[in-house]
Amino acid sequence: MTFLAIFLAAAGLLPQPTVTRVAEDARVIDRVTEVAKGDLPADLLRRLVNADIDLLRGKRADGTYQYASFERLEAGRISESFSIQPGTEDQLKRVEVRGDFVYRAVLDMPTRRLLVRHNNPVFVDHVEIEYMPQGAAVMKTQTAKIGAWLEPGTVRTVELNEIGRQATVRVFARADKAKGYGNIGVALLQARVIDNLDSPYADAVESEKAILRALDHGENASVRSMAQRIASNLGASAPAPVEAIATTPPPPAPATPSVPPPAVAQALLPGESLSELQTIEDLLTGTDAERRQGMDRLHQLIRRMRER
Repeated sequence: MTFLAIFLAAAGLLPQPTVTRVAEDARVIDRVTEVAKGDLPADLLRRLVNADIDLLRGKRADGTYQYASFERLEAGRISESFSIQPGTEDQLKRVEVRGDFVYRAVLDMPTRRLLVRHNNPVFVDHVEIEYMPQGAAVMKTQTAKIGAWLEPGTVRTVELNEIGRQATVRVFARADKAKGYGNIGVALLQARVIDNLDSPYADAVESEKAILRALDHGENASVRSMAQRIASNLGASAPAPVEAIATTPPPPAPATPSVPPPAVAQALLPGESLSELQTIEDLLTGTDAERRQGMDRLHQLIRRMRER
């Protein structure tokens, strides 16, 4: 794909087939909700809506999004409990928990073990975190020194330096020989997806979220209203009549060019915009400083194009 095609994707947004699919799904949701009585397939509709939200956010293969980002707000957590056996200073037990889009590790000492017996302290030497940052291809390692006995009821947190697209948290600990083993919980907090304010599909995503809330509360009228709004805003076209489909075969689909033809590019990028784009392309093939300058000018150009 040429740089011009990449720019058009950034300014012209999601491919039209993706937008059309979401609009058609909205029409399906509207129709299913209309004819359903007491047998609305809510779980199926939720899966369809969540899939369409991913499409509108521009979900990538690595789990990140084009029009959304991950913030340090809890969306979920992965928790496991471990029994730490007694040992010497050189005998540390390693326990680990793995998760996606993790931003914090929490060490939690329960007050009891086996329901009735009081828990015992656990000495945590250090916590080692191996994670893959968003947009990176190399794993990073972070070590947090604890070096303390955690009493029952104690909670310790360790913040990741960056939100880890993939993360493995390892805790190195031991229990007291005189008191016996102790239990410790390790939880990984997962970041929440926040939609970008400048997303061109922000309104459609909010409508999709409203459908999910309406499904949770059994508000079928609201489901239909939001679905109709999505279909209207995304320009869903009415399906062709059955008779026309049966009697008139559709013409062969023209080959789709991999990049926009020059005439289209000229229409979308008139005059100074096309010249500026060519300058940006030259900068992005230069030094690190020139590439940074090129990215700044690209962002400015995209904002000017959207304001027209």
